[in-house]
Amino acid sequence: MPSPSYVASVGSPLVPPPGVVEAVAATAGTDRREVVLDVVVPVRSGYAFTASAGQVVRFTTVDGPQVVDLNLWSRTDPRERFWAARTRQFYGTHLTTGQRLWSNLPFLRPLATFVADTIAYGRDSDDAGCHDLLGTRCDPYVNQLLSDAPYDFHCHSNLTRAVAGHGLTEFDVHDVINLFQVTGLMPDDKRYFMKTCPAQPGDHVELLAETDLLMAISLCPGGDLAVPLWGEGSDAEPNCNPLRVQVFELAADVRSEIAQLGWGPSERAKYAGVHGTRHGLAQPTGVPPSLADRSTAH
Repeated sequence: MPSPSYVASVGSPLVPPPGVVEAVAATAGTDRREVVLDVVVPVRSGYAFTASAGQVVRFTTVDGPQVVDLNLWSRTDPRERFWAARTRQFYGTHLTTGQRLWSNLPFLRPLATFVADTIAYGRDSDDAGCHDLLGTRCDPYVNQLLSDAPYDFHCHSNLTRAVAGHGLTEFDVHDVINLFQVTGLMPDDKRYFMKTCPAQPGDHVELLAETDLLMAISLCPGGDLAVPLWGEGSDAEPNCNPLRVQVFELAADVRSEIAQLGWGPSERAKYAGVHGTRHGLAQPTGVPPSLADRSTAH
């Protein structure tokens, strides 16, 4: 059997400091967190909002199952944004409690960490999982390509409209994490498949913001994905439901507690070698330098 390429050793930044997730999760439903945002987002629409480092963001299904596409950016520099591919390499195709959403190069730091997941889906008999990193957002370009029909409320379009008020454009919308979405790969040819969303009213996930964030969501027009988006049967009306978004400020004693456990706002990766410009842009000659070189010279 092959081994995972990325393995979290003791003290690895791939996992939050021990006890932090439990300490934050224990504040749910108590007076140790204060609501700073509470919005119900209508079906087939997008919504953008901010969250500060140390705040908790909760996404809750209201009336029934609903797939949600999530984008994240650094609030101070939107060039830093969620990197689905590297996050997938770190943890696998589907995420849950204790796993982190990482940003792109040259930043490479945690943007948010899952601290609660009431779905806790695991893997089913089709080897599918929930909270999907395999796929990406639906978009009007593919829709036009496959069905020859324009539709302006796909997730890509919803996200584009949602972030416009924050000075961003379509070019800033990027690969998402599909919350509450169950997906997998066909056993024969590894093509992507989607299954009906398992969320019930009141199911939720919570993310601890690891830095100051701009976040945007789209409530997928496919709703719970019981109806195919394309092909046979796609002309049926999908089951779409609203979503509740809440942002919580943790009480001072909780912030102190998790700080003592080792949590603090994330910092960008320490690499400062500027890709060899310190060597005059020369290619390595002779014996190549060792990958295990721990030199800190810049």
